[in-house]
Amino acid sequence: MTMKPYEDTRLARYVDRRVLELKPTKSQAEIAALVGYTNANMITMIKQGSSKVALDRVPALAHALEADPAFVMRLALEQAIGRTAAEAVVEVFGEPVTANEVGWLQAIRQASNNTDPRLTSRSEAAIRTIFGK
Repeated sequence: MTMKPYEDTRLARYVDRRVLELKPTKSQAEIAALVGYTNANMITMIKQGSSKVALDRVPALAHALEADPAFVMRLALEQAIGRTAAEAVVEVFGEPVTANEVGWLQAIRQASNNTDPRLTSRSEAAIRTIFGK
């Protein structure tokens, strides 16, 4: 029986999904090389949850997956130290914000003339509608 201690992590699922999405333009071996792995099977091991991502590899992994480094770091931190401990790190150091989220924040500031609008139930409903929720 093969041990897969990280198979239920959000990072394993995310890497699996991104590799599949990038398949038409980038092979798994190319992704592994961009991350600095000498063995292309390392990506398979991460996807299957038998290996975790070292935190110092996160920037290269994010680049290879064409993903936001802050988002991938958030998932890798969760995988490395557990969800509860990762939440404690975020509580102390603040929530990592992705480049896409910064774009949303800038659009809100522009639309509101920098008036610091409060999140109301109506505006939250509008956001949920945008995402089909």
